[in-house]
Amino acid sequence: MLAWALTFLIIAIIAAILGFGFAAAAFAAAAKTIFYIFIVLFLIGLISHLMRRV
Repeated sequence: MLAWALTFLIIAIIAAILGFGFAAAAFAAAAKTIFYIFIVLFLIGLISHLMRRV
């Protein structure tokens, strides 16, 4: 999932360099959303792993 966020971020940077502002904003928003989902799932997994050890 983190790889998808990085891919969308790279596409957003390339689109911004080439002057496609709307596409760059859309890809940046997608990258940010996927990154936040990754963080939430990572924290849920970490907490559940720590709870199983106790």
